[in-house]
Amino acid sequence: MATTVLIVDDHTAFRSRARRMLEAEGFEVVGEAGDGASGVAAARRLTPDVVLLDLQLPDTTGFAVAQEIAGDFAVVITSTHDDEDIGAMARRSGACGFVSKSELSGAAIEQLLP
Repeated sequence: MATTVLIVDDHTAFRSRARRMLEAEGFEVVGEAGDGASGVAAARRLTPDVVLLDLQLPDTTGFAVAQEIAGDFAVVITSTHDDEDIGAMARRSGACGFVSKSELSGAAIEQLLP
């Protein structure tokens, strides 16, 4: 059974690229959302195995969303920023960890999952 993923990112082009890449690697993308509030609602409605969550959203931060949903879902924070501190902050927010958008892959996500 494929790992299910919800992609939460305000950039449509990134969501599309991430969807194609993850599906090509055997993941099942069950939904997409463009902001934090929609992402939380979609996660609760779709119950994915993993929420791939952008750090900077139009209405909130990925850290705030992770704090809200990480008890129920595996959360992986992603960003164009590649700062070592982001990984530590992601884990403190309840996320499994951080993957830079430039290094995003199914294998990178799987390495972070419990």
